[in-house]
Amino acid sequence: MANEATVSSNAAVPLRTTQVCGMAGVCLVAGLAIGYLLQGSQSGVPPAKSVGNAPLAVASSMAAPPGMAQNAGNPGQPAAHAGAMPANHAAMAARRMPTLQEMKQMADKQAAPLLEKLKTNPKDSATLAQVGAIYHATHQFKEAAEYYRRAAEADPKNVALRTKLAISLYREGDVDQAIDQLSQALKQDPKDADALFNLGFIKLQGKQDSKGAIAAWQRLLKSNPQMSEDRKAEVQKLMAAVLTNMANQQPVQEAGGHESTK
Repeated sequence: MANEATVSSNAAVPLRTTQVCGMAGVCLVAGLAIGYLLQGSQSGVPPAKSVGNAPLAVASSMAAPPGMAQNAGNPGQPAAHAGAMPANHAAMAARRMPTLQEMKQMADKQAAPLLEKLKTNPKDSATLAQVGAIYHATHQFKEAAEYYRRAAEADPKNVALRTKLAISLYREGDVDQAIDQLSQALKQDPKDADALFNLGFIKLQGKQDSKGAIAAWQRLLKSNPQMSEDRKAEVQKLMAAVLTNMANQQPVQEAGGHESTK
């Protein structure tokens, strides 16, 4: 890909069990860091309203909604809860997580007045983005991507919209299109911190491209010296974890290469 942030994948060598476990740990760190780094990033996009009693904010990270862990093997699906439920939360057992179909029904109901508004102005990027946010927060990533795409087409220079589109595409499972959208966003603003961080995350988790992830995050730190020290530390911690994982993989790959030459 033409954009300089794109680095060829190093995933040609199949990952062994120990490598997969190591990568899973790195991805967990990435999931924790990403929400922290991008918290409050809503530039150019007003927040969505609420569904029922749960407020829906525009999702600017790939972290799953509260109470739902992301399934690393399938970005579009929530993972099962880990660990036992605390005794004082036993009452919550009756409140099961809604199914994806139920979440879609909630999203459709919440989006209805916004969709009605779009009939009079179908290119209102702010309203389109609000609809995209509603569907993304309820794990309807195909629909979210469609509305974010329309919003980005209506406001093609809005880097935040294109980044949100990339995140929905990734969660839907379209890694290549997600990277392409982030590359387009970075053509508009080569220093955008959200786009650079997400580019690294998607390369790491979607492409197993550790080198590409490191390159994106190095560019993030270099081009954003004004970033707060705690956020810099989070990115550096994530980079260190990825580099450690790469170093641990190297002996295994070399051992495999020696075995194949015997």
